[in-house]
Amino acid sequence: MNGDSSEVLGLLVRDIGEAGVEEMAGSPGLAAAVDQHVASLRDELGEPDEDALMDYLRAFAEEAFNRGWWPDSTRDWEFVRIVAVCWMMREASTP
Repeated sequence: MNGDSSEVLGLLVRDIGEAGVEEMAGSPGLAAAVDQHVASLRDELGEPDEDALMDYLRAFAEEAFNRGWWPDSTRDWEFVRIVAVCWMMREASTP
C-alpha cells in the first residue's frame, strides 16, 4: 500500500471502529461479540498500549482489504475485530 491508500485505510478503519464502539451501547449482541474479541486480543497481545494497538489495527485492516474484505456488514468478523481494537484503544487512552 502506498502512503495515500494507507492513510485512507486508517481513516476508514477509525470511522468503522468509532461507530461500532458507539453502537455497542444499544446492541448487547455486538457488545458481547466485542468482549469475546477483546479477550482473544488480550490472550494474543497481553495489555498493549495505544501504539501497539494502532500497529495491530493497521496490519489487520491492510491484510483484510488485501484479501477482498470491505465493510458492508456491521456484523462480520472483521468489523467486530476492528471495533474491539478501537474499544481497547479508547480504554488504553483513558487515565
